[in-house]
Amino acid sequence: MNGSTGASRKPTIRDVAAAAGVSHGTVSRVINGGHWVSPEARDAVDRAIRETGYTANHAARSLATGRSNSLAFLLTEPQHLLFADPTFALLLRGATEALAQRSMTLVLMIADTAAERANVERYVRAGHVDGVLLISSHESNPLLASLISAGVPTVCTGVPLGDRAHVPTVSVDEQESARIMTRHLLSRGHRRIAVITGPDDTPGGRYRLQGFREEMGDLFDPELVEQDVYSSDAGAGAMIRLLERAPDIDAVFAASDVMAVGAIAAIRRSGRRVPDDIAVAGFDDSGLAATHDPPLTTMRQPWNEISSAMVDMVLQVIAGGDPEPLVLPTSLIVRETA
Repeated sequence: MNGSTGASRKPTIRDVAAAAGVSHGTVSRVINGGHWVSPEARDAVDRAIRETGYTANHAARSLATGRSNSLAFLLTEPQHLLFADPTFALLLRGATEALAQRSMTLVLMIADTAAERANVERYVRAGHVDGVLLISSHESNPLLASLISAGVPTVCTGVPLGDRAHVPTVSVDEQESARIMTRHLLSRGHRRIAVITGPDDTPGGRYRLQGFREEMGDLFDPELVEQDVYSSDAGAGAMIRLLERAPDIDAVFAASDVMAVGAIAAIRRSGRRVPDDIAVAGFDDSGLAATHDPPLTTMRQPWNEISSAMVDMVLQVIAGGDPEPLVLPTSLIVRETA
């Protein structure tokens, strides 16, 4: 009976300490990621945790540290885009993996409508998460300013637009990346190049258009510009409008892969061929580009590095740090569509 009771009892820190041959204070410091623990002691504790099957009481730890040991993955876009745009899934996977290595939890939150924003604000301000990974930001959305004013540790993908207080960011150079892609299309002999870009109140929408315009120079034609949400349907609709206004278009730069895929579908429905009649380029290299038929020329964003850097950065903020903005490089990936 005693053996049975012992086998069913949940291991404690003191059991781990006894197995490791260290004090329970040392075990506590290892579990909570503290300093002043020798590598030998840390290895002994890690080994003892595996041998005893010890798992931390996170509720008790939260009470003791005032932290939830979790972060919010906050998307300020319509809910359906989480599944329609593979870039969000890539960032979500990367952030989840980065936190799993730290035994932390990621909480997925969506705040597109006013009601959703209010719900997120209540949840975050109540301390249910230690920090926020803001995956998309709109100049017209007040949520970022609210998080900052509440002192919630927050890191953004992309550089937020508007007059914002200092917030750490992980981004790519949207403007220069668009110039590189436009330069590639020009080098292939295209001159009537259209652009389909995202909303003007997002950094991607504004800066990718700006880079395109700068690189086109005197060839820039405002009639060959369409802006819409980042979706395949929006890309198709924009392409239809462009072809109606300018049937002599010979190339199009879509500021996301999903938009580019929609544009290709519209081009084909018009009886034209890609790339023979109209070349098409995208942005992201989200996995969709490589598997599309034909494979899509695009600008590759370093998704794993972005999500990993965001996690590192927000943990620095939580610890009292003030990290500098990080700008990561993109790569031109040339495939069959351009």
